[in-house]
Amino acid sequence: MMQTIRTPVLEIAYLESGPSDGPVVVLLHGWPSDVHDWDAVAPPLAAAGYRVLVPWLRGFGPTRFLHAATPRSGQQAALGADVRDFMDALSIRRAILGGYDWGGRAACVVAALWPDRVDGLVAITGYGIQDIAASARPGAAEQEFRHWYQWYFHTERGCAGLAANRGDIARLLWRLWSPNWVFDDATFLLTAPSFDNPDFVAVTIQSYRHRYGNAPGDPAYDDLEALLAAQPPVTVPAIVLHGEDDGVASPAGSIPRDRLFTGGMERLLVPRAGHFLSRENPLDVVAAVERLAKA
Repeated sequence: MMQTIRTPVLEIAYLESGPSDGPVVVLLHGWPSDVHDWDAVAPPLAAAGYRVLVPWLRGFGPTRFLHAATPRSGQQAALGADVRDFMDALSIRRAILGGYDWGGRAACVVAALWPDRVDGLVAITGYGIQDIAASARPGAAEQEFRHWYQWYFHTERGCAGLAANRGDIARLLWRLWSPNWVFDDATFLLTAPSFDNPDFVAVTIQSYRHRYGNAPGDPAYDDLEALLAAQPPVTVPAIVLHGEDDGVASPAGSIPRDRLFTGGMERLLVPRAGHFLSRENPLDVVAAVERLAKA
């Protein structure tokens, strides 16, 4: 059942399952997706005794900004601060965090900046904190091709295109990024309403422009962004899961940043899985959480 909690910035909608006194697991979805990323992960964890919390990120689904004047930022510091504030609002001192894409970035931010709040990290696709200072350096041609949507969102045409075609863009990216995952209309239509959030377009555009230094951040997060610019290590135990056939974030591309996991890290390459690994191979995520909990 959906619940909501207020932080200083947001009213965050979330799903909760499992016993209220169980060890806490917070699962964080990616872009363009939502809480249904974890539909096959949360139930077995809840059945095993974990308290499982799955929030909609800012700009998605029923999560809302409290104030009209708050910048609609999707920058990494904001995403991480939202998770910290969510835990504070629910009086959660420590949790295992899991996520990928935007959610993985948020989880890495919390693990790096506030390690005393994190018992373990399931980092799907690896260390997600952006190196904005180095973002002007071009990548390999194949990787630049994978990021076509990011360059599109740097244009006003792309902004208008996302506003008009958000569902079509998301469906296309699902197919491209997880080429071996055959999802049906019903699966996609469970998530598609989350893109109708009134701030989805603004948060998305700001996120993809900010990460390349082409849009200002919310000044409220300047101090956190300065800390993230140093590429802080993740000092908590971590398990990296990476889909062998991820269509946007290649496994080879994430390996060099493994050095930034300094609290003990295990990397697992998941055959045939793509970017939406928690939907394609949910039991691999469940097993990773349980290994961290028992470590």
